[in-house]
Amino acid sequence: MVDIATYNRKAWEAECRKKNPWTVAYKEEILANAKKGKPYLLLTPLKEVPSAWYLPIRDKDVLCLASGGGQQTSQFSAMGARTTVLDNSQTQLDSDITVSKREGLDITTVLGDMRDLSCFTDESFDLIFHPVSNCFVDDIQKVWKECFRVLRKGGRLLVGITNPVMYIFDGEAEEKGRLEVRFPIPFSDTDYPELAQGRMKNNEPLEFSHTLEEQLGGICDAGLSIISLYSDTRDDLSSKCVHDAFLAILARKN
Repeated sequence: MVDIATYNRKAWEAECRKKNPWTVAYKEEILANAKKGKPYLLLTPLKEVPSAWYLPIRDKDVLCLASGGGQQTSQFSAMGARTTVLDNSQTQLDSDITVSKREGLDITTVLGDMRDLSCFTDESFDLIFHPVSNCFVDDIQKVWKECFRVLRKGGRLLVGITNPVMYIFDGEAEEKGRLEVRFPIPFSDTDYPELAQGRMKNNEPLEFSHTLEEQLGGICDAGLSIISLYSDTRDDLSSKCVHDAFLAILARKN
């Protein structure tokens, strides 16, 4: 048995050392553009988030959920929002602190588990920005319920998710240029001891596919209304040959 939050915290510290793209802080020019109201905000790897999803943002309370790394958080602050970031990795948070100090911005950082937002009171935020990351926890219903609780009426949840179909393929075969269906959905590394042991040996995060019912239905069951979405891709064989690998979702608390 593995405590997922504890293990994945250590794994993401390793990802920071490996320079995972989501851990590399943005350079000064991106923050300069954000200060002019032209941010570079990503919920998924490639497509920028439409500005209509988050504007106006000045003087709003924003929670960047599992969104550390010196990328998204400081941009919201640069646009005039009161910004808090909660992440499971202290190194990710340290990157946000470094960028905010460099840019003269004020942010709040919290080390924690996305499934537990008990450090925040009810209706604390106008917007939650939650890039692809819930694949690193086992129970996403807790995430959606907590998001609903801490959002104010009319508040928005912007979230990126992994398309669960991406988890059906054998990763080793795909690296060799073959698509081989191997796993049922929902998929979890923890259901396959050999896979889990291999990932843990390499200090890689453990992942959970979830289902579209848990993702989209879970958002709705928590009390939020989905009002828009788009899909995104990535540079791998399954994404190119089968389907876009990610969805970005805009939901609202009515």
